[in-house]
Amino acid sequence: MGPPQPANHVWVILGLGFAGIFLITAKLKKKKKSVNNNNFGAFIHNLQLLPPPPPPPPKAPLPLSPLTFALSDLFDIDGHVATFGHPEWARTHEAASQTCPVVSALVEGGATCIGTTVVDELAFGLSGENKHYGTPTNPALPARVPGGSSSGAAVAVAANLVDFALGVDTVGGVRVPAGFCGILGFRPSYGAVSHVGSIPVSKSLDTIGWFARDPNILRLVGHILMQVPYIFQRNPRQIIIADDCFQQLNVPLDRSSQLVIKSAEKLFGRQVLKHINLEDYLSSSVPTLKELSSLKTNGELKVSSLKSLANVMQFLQRHEFRLVHEEWINTVKPDLHPAVSADLYEKFEVSDVEVEHFKSIKNEMRAAVRSLLKNEGILVIPTGADPPPKLGGKEISSKDYWSHAFSLLSIASISGCCQVTIPLGIYEKCPVSVSLIARHGNDCFLLDTLQTMYSTLQEQVDIAAKSKSPRNVVTKEEAAEIAKERGNQAYKDKQWQKAIGFYSEAIKLSSDNATYYSNRAQAYLELGSYLQAESDCTKAISLDKKNVKAYFRRGRAREMLGYYTDAIDDFQHALVLEPTNKMASSAAERLRKLFQ
Repeated sequence: MGPPQPANHVWVILGLGFAGIFLITAKLKKKKKSVNNNNFGAFIHNLQLLPPPPPPPPKAPLPLSPLTFALSDLFDIDGHVATFGHPEWARTHEAASQTCPVVSALVEGGATCIGTTVVDELAFGLSGENKHYGTPTNPALPARVPGGSSSGAAVAVAANLVDFALGVDTVGGVRVPAGFCGILGFRPSYGAVSHVGSIPVSKSLDTIGWFARDPNILRLVGHILMQVPYIFQRNPRQIIIADDCFQQLNVPLDRSSQLVIKSAEKLFGRQVLKHINLEDYLSSSVPTLKELSSLKTNGELKVSSLKSLANVMQFLQRHEFRLVHEEWINTVKPDLHPAVSADLYEKFEVSDVEVEHFKSIKNEMRAAVRSLLKNEGILVIPTGADPPPKLGGKEISSKDYWSHAFSLLSIASISGCCQVTIPLGIYEKCPVSVSLIARHGNDCFLLDTLQTMYSTLQEQVDIAAKSKSPRNVVTKEEAAEIAKERGNQAYKDKQWQKAIGFYSEAIKLSSDNATYYSNRAQAYLELGSYLQAESDCTKAISLDKKNVKAYFRRGRAREMLGYYTDAIDDFQHALVLEPTNKMASSAAERLRKLFQ
């Protein structure tokens, strides 16, 4: 099924040759309005950007043949005027004189482009609504918004009208509609894909992202756009669950993070899993953000580092958008959605010092994520905090609703890291998704990890969906994780006995989790209960023979008990598992010198 023709003309590209892409304009009769409904209102213009002829055998076919794709209407196409989500933009701008490199690369790779799709006004919103071209219908949930800004591209993929589609992700323009429509969405590392030939929204945040239903297609498109060869596929050595982020969800853990945990255990083993309080990590690892979080506004402290990060992201988006487009807005005075209008017309002043301050936060965020994930780590977070808003619903203009969303979206936008949105089925009639993040520049590793995990993840989704247990009941595993997090917080507050109580509660609920025993051992060490600490570490090691912390903590306990040879063995074992562990290396060396 092809896209609709909303106007009298359709752009048809005849082919691709050495001279580039050529367009002709063909007069077409208007089609009935019902055709638009068949295409879910996703498209603005028909196109046919045809690939070059396939090479004769025995040469391999073009890598993207015979796939079809659509693109958000903000990319340059020779002879075509992009709308940028607003008819006034199209009226006041000239047609492009050449096609942007990313589109040319896809066509040269064998794919056929069949149309341009709706975006939010000036690609500035996240709801997917557009009163000028119509809001595309969310195929997964027609009564709710599709998400934006790349709404039409996501809908075209979700409705099976194309195999993949291009969009722009600045503050969530690909990730949000992917989550709302129940498909895959990829935001690459900042700068990994050329921006040339796309209308800028926020130059330091913009990325060219893409959607697909099939992880193999998502990966294949990535290799074409990023112009990287296929290399040996690596498995993640660490999968880090941001527990505090998942605890804010309205979806049970057994329908979100637990699905990732079970899949990772099945594919890679429990030893790769690690849990983290991301708020705490960012507070300690991004000093400039911590300063910002501690500043008072109207006499009240900012609530969290993630919300402060979201504020930085929104500030940069508005500031950089105005730098490029403010003159056009003031001259043309386009009719805008109230939410977009409020952001763009509101009095807004910024000093050079503030801009530099936010640039420092970006640099520190990238370094913090790199330090956390290294070369083969994956961070797991929810894509969004809440279900898609209803069409015309109050959530669309709710600051609280979008504040929750921006807190999660800002992690990749500010750090410049790559992120993939993965659908996890339906819960209470709404699509559920999760996101995986890898360090900046590790895009191929993230796409490989998705390809490895996807089928197992979907198996876990099917099992969870068929489960007869009441969905509103917290499972033992979920309760154990909550108890562990409370133990972690008590430990950070130096309430050792209270921490032991929480860890013991977690162990009662899930007695085969090595982390719970190892964490309780650490609290016992603080109290000087070395026998209990040694016992807990031994149990942790029996459950997970690669638990570095358990070996190190048992070494500390045995050193205090006078079992020096055994302690050295434990420290050495920790070093075998993690050669860069400075604490284990220092402890082993200290004991050796003591008994030389």
